[in-house]
Amino acid sequence: MTRGAALRAVTRGTLGAADLTVRWGRRIAVRRAERSRRGRDGGGVAIEAAIVVPGVVALILVAVAAGRVQTAAGTVEAAARSAARTASLARGADGMDDLVERTAMATLRQQGVDCVRTDARWKPGRLRSNGVELTTVEVTVVCEVPLRDLVPGRLAPGTKTLSGSFISVVDRYRGG
Repeated sequence: MTRGAALRAVTRGTLGAADLTVRWGRRIAVRRAERSRRGRDGGGVAIEAAIVVPGVVALILVAVAAGRVQTAAGTVEAAARSAARTASLARGADGMDDLVERTAMATLRQQGVDCVRTDARWKPGRLRSNGVELTTVEVTVVCEVPLRDLVPGRLAPGTKTLSGSFISVVDRYRGG
């Protein structure tokens, strides 16, 4: 039996490794035959996975963090819209600062956004449309959100300042 035929026989399983040791008297042939039985990969897939998986997980975490920041920014916009609409329905400017602040905070709290620092300001304005002058209220809400609340794992230090503003036309039958 030639050496190549013996190795093929060991690989197929028709000839045992002990038979090779007896016939050739060399351990090298046995080791080679056993290695060829395992396949040529020998753990390459595990090494590739160890290199690729952390990068993929990091990309997924960045995508989740970006989505959470975007959701919080949308909530700040919604708080400004809600406060502007509430301000446009008020009967006068008395107590408007407190009204705008309470409405914005209630919207942020309802949506689960916790701000380190919140600022809600309003200012009156005018808008001319089709020859008619309308009174408006512009509300701007600024919220400083801790990143540890937005990023999974609570590993991100610092804060992100999110801002939203909205202009609402004052209801001429209710507002002043």
